Amino acid sequence: MNQLTRDQNRASVYSGQPLRPSAGRLLVPSPVERKPPTVQAVKHVRRMRGGAQSHLILADDGYYYIVKLQNNPQDTRVLVNDWIGTRLGEMIGLPVPATAIVTVDSSLLERTPELSFELCGLKRPCTAGPSFGSRYVISPSKGSVYDYLPGGMISEVRNCRDFAGALALDKWTCNTDGRQVVYWKKSRERKFTASFIDQGYCFNAGEWSFPDAPLRGVFCRNDVYQWVTGWECFEPWLSRIENFPECAIWKLAEEVPPEWYNSDTEALKAMLTRLCERRVIVHELILSFKESLRNPFPEWTDA
Repeated sequence: MNQLTRDQNRASVYSGQPLRPSAGRLLVPSPVERKPPTVQAVKHVRRMRGGAQSHLILADDGYYYIVKLQNNPQDTRVLVNDWIGTRLGEMIGLPVPATAIVTVDSSLLERTPELSFELCGLKRPCTAGPSFGSRYVISPSKGSVYDYLPGGMISEVRNCRDFAGALALDKWTCNTDGRQVVYWKKSRERKFTASFIDQGYCFNAGEWSFPDAPLRGVFCRNDVYQWVTGWECFEPWLSRIENFPECAIWKLAEEVPPEWYNSDTEALKAMLTRLCERRVIVHELILSFKESLRNPFPEWTDA
């Protein structure tokens, strides 16, 4: 990453400059100054559903992680996408899982045949090394996690308004998958909390391109958007994206293990440069979704 670190110092509209004000909106907070942990995988629990064939793994910090491995069936780059997409969501204030680099060593693979991929009826062993870990949103002993709620139960989700913020993030990053979410609650709680997971198809998965379309990166049902009545419903996330410091994006890139992008620094730089440029078009991309035949915001009253 040394070359990337040197190149990121080129002129930046935000480097060393105050953030531009945006009338009536909150500016992006200071980037989350935390060093994402590197943990060791100690126990395989089970395979998860999904195209990347992730695995639920217990790490040496005592937490469970949904782990995507380097040679997953989708693309190695989805680990980069998940890392940067999730960290961006965290930094603009969305409820996303904590991330960690989970080291899976060869000794665990040797004694755990379940750590493999199944393709066309054949098994392929997982690759050892640094993997992407998304912390399980709540310990199985403390509560429950659901990947689906019937439409009539959406009122039981305490943070449903965060779906508008997730939409802004997905339009910024050109998530070419539908918005993925899980709902969790502690054992004695009645209300659910939505947590936005799986950013692997941000930046168009392994393509690292931005083929925008009105219905890309949106949730499959309109009921989560029933509270959207105008642009104010996208705050503070929209303004935080528009004013997101470019230097913070490059700093996120330094966290990514080079194995996740085959040390192709030039491709990573090109993708992140496009991401920086896209901060100013998120309004336009949301508007294209609003004006689509799906009519996702029937209560919109903004002139």
